[in-house]
Amino acid sequence: MKIKIFTTGGTLDKIYFDDLSTYEVGKPRVGEILKTAKVNFEYTIEEIFRKDSLQLTSSDRQNIKQRVADDPSRFILITHGTDSMTLTADTLKDIPDKVIVLTGAIKPYLFKQSDATFNVGCAIGAMQALSPGVYIAMSGLIFKAGEVKKNRDKERFEATG
Repeated sequence: MKIKIFTTGGTLDKIYFDDLSTYEVGKPRVGEILKTAKVNFEYTIEEIFRKDSLQLTSSDRQNIKQRVADDPSRFILITHGTDSMTLTADTLKDIPDKVIVLTGAIKPYLFKQSDATFNVGCAIGAMQALSPGVYIAMSGLIFKAGEVKKNRDKERFEATG
């Protein structure tokens, strides 16, 4: 299996600056996660943005869509901020013949209690069994695009309807 990973920023990649009491999106961390896990598959990582997902525009989403559609890989993982992940997933729904999984983190990878590593692992494990389509892997579950929402109060993703 060979996976193409696109990174867009989001909480997974955020860095906390204590002196400033602010967060900024830093370099992509998914490579560190996979290296630490000693995965046994091929992958390439391509950074598209370093943005909080609240800053992504419809033009940014079209850019992501074009990059995914143009890539020859069948398996696509996108690391993405959780606040607008569902909007990007909806934008990608008409790309045929690919398994596209978006994932991210409620807490930054660099935090001890982050969900980032678990979510990335869940996404990669699931993509091996999924039919072509667009999915979100968060909170230990796999959701079809258009059938999921973020529950900010409970810090998790949930099925809609």
